[in-house]
Amino acid sequence: MSGVVHPAGAATSETPVTVVPADDCSDGLARTSPPWRDEVCRRAVEVPALTAFPGVDELLRSFHALAAEHPDLVRPSRVGTSRLGEPLECFTIGDAAHAPGGPPGPQHLVVGGVHPNEPIGACTSLHLARLLCEDDDLRARLGATWHVVPCIDPDGARLNEGWFDGPFDRGTYARHFYRPAPREQVEWSFPFSYKGAYFDQTIPETFGLMRLIDAVRPRLLVSLHNGEMGGVYYYLSRTLPGLVEVLHAVPAELGLPLERGEAEDPLAQVWADAVYGMADMRAHYDHLEALGLDPVVAIGGTSSADHAAQYGTLSVVAELPYWSHPSADDTGDSGRRYADVLAAKAQGLRADGALLAELLARAEPLLDVETPFLRASRAFVPMLGHVAEHEAARAALPAADRPATVAEVFSAEDLVRCFRLRYGGMLVRALAGPVVAGTAPAALRRVHAEAAEVYERWQEQAAQLEGTRLLPIAQLVGVQLGSTLAAAFALVDEAGAGTGGGGAA
Repeated sequence: MSGVVHPAGAATSETPVTVVPADDCSDGLARTSPPWRDEVCRRAVEVPALTAFPGVDELLRSFHALAAEHPDLVRPSRVGTSRLGEPLECFTIGDAAHAPGGPPGPQHLVVGGVHPNEPIGACTSLHLARLLCEDDDLRARLGATWHVVPCIDPDGARLNEGWFDGPFDRGTYARHFYRPAPREQVEWSFPFSYKGAYFDQTIPETFGLMRLIDAVRPRLLVSLHNGEMGGVYYYLSRTLPGLVEVLHAVPAELGLPLERGEAEDPLAQVWADAVYGMADMRAHYDHLEALGLDPVVAIGGTSSADHAAQYGTLSVVAELPYWSHPSADDTGDSGRRYADVLAAKAQGLRADGALLAELLARAEPLLDVETPFLRASRAFVPMLGHVAEHEAARAALPAADRPATVAEVFSAEDLVRCFRLRYGGMLVRALAGPVVAGTAPAALRRVHAEAAEVYERWQEQAAQLEGTRLLPIAQLVGVQLGSTLAAAFALVDEAGAGTGGGGAA
């Protein structure tokens, strides 16, 4: 999800404080393996090799071709329009997809492209859709109608397509990176009101998804996210017997590590290792307020999972990295104090934020066209300072006076690298527009040259990190596919046990 406290993608957590007791199956750990465990793992491993991420046009062409191949199973529909006029499409899949008055039975909703720099879900949504169309037995056993939105933010996705074909090194990714300003992110612009926080500036893409959620009242909502560096971790709105075991088994079967560094959400319930409860923005408001920070600065809207909770929906997110590192799951003692690690992270973010802020301030009077890159830079550049304040406040807490693991040190240091590469790169892209167009005055050209020089230095420093491993796209898709199927099978078991579980029947 890459953005619980700070929708920019900040991993700003302390050791999670709410641990769910494991005295019965309510922790999601079955006493015996569920009968669908091996099948889910097998299907995750069987995802065919992939060499690139599809662009928006290619992705939608593939979905329409699938609908043409299976007209009795797939019903395309339009759920909204993007800010730049792109149709937002949904593909309803199931034996009752064309039933009058809407399909009966449980409804499952899968949404890709919720953050446009996270395209693993594009591949997952297409593979899942094909699997549901081609495997009658699987579709019957899952017993649901599926609504698949391949890309809910096509405008943003197009601004990342420069790296979708590779090369898949971190430098190329960062140079072509785009992430919308927090208030323009689909996942974090659902309406929210709590204490001094009030958000109702819902963007058209979010409004389309919100209407779809309200229409189908999903029993299962899978929001297809991914991270950047580290290991696999998950968010669940609740657990079901056997589910956590299989969520652990799938990446193990694929040879992928779990994320054991800094947890992204400081307040999440811990269902199990690398498995957390969904974000509660009200709890985050209270947390920031207790630290003496302004919650309104960090909190805007809420998430799709929060909106769907009113229908008793099981929401699932599998967070996957593009790259991993041996330190990402090393729980050994680093020899450093956790408080010192947080203080160093705060210092790095504060210095980088101040440098980018100075460059942006000099450029602002010279920029006469507002672009997505400029709007994002205006939001994210000051955010570095806000995150630094948060980390410094955490470093002063008594709970931070403890040893830090190697994984915690790595994730803290990598967040500084991540923000440099992401938001430094977006600022360079914001300043490059007038330069490329030939409309930049001399003063703006000088600021752009300075920003590009700083960014090149950051790129070179990041490239010195040794041990980084590029993870195969098919394995990452396998984890998202596996977690989706595991949740669907677990819901079938729950319904058979007569325990309800929410969602529309």
